[in-house]
Amino acid sequence: MDISKATNEKKLQLCRTYFRAGWAFLPFVWTINVCWFFNEAFRVTPYPEQTKIKKYVIFSLIGSLVWAAILISWIIVFQTKRAEWGAMADYMSFIIPLGKA
Repeated sequence: MDISKATNEKKLQLCRTYFRAGWAFLPFVWTINVCWFFNEAFRVTPYPEQTKIKKYVIFSLIGSLVWAAILISWIIVFQTKRAEWGAMADYMSFIIPLGKA
């Protein structure tokens, strides 16, 4: 997406929309927000809307990192403890790995 042709107000509106959409348990949207608006927030000549865009980009980055930490933690715990959890873990699994009988 080329946001360079959009007005500064439109950029702020779009950044705010993606930030709010991330609250619907969509951390990928926050990651996209950081990727698209990082240059606008930190690398271009300052303009009035930039401070709000910068705020949304920083909060989106923090939200993405928190979600990544949560997901990585869950993956590690589930993969290491799955066999110990027995049937409960089997109900959570789509593919049940074959093990020793």
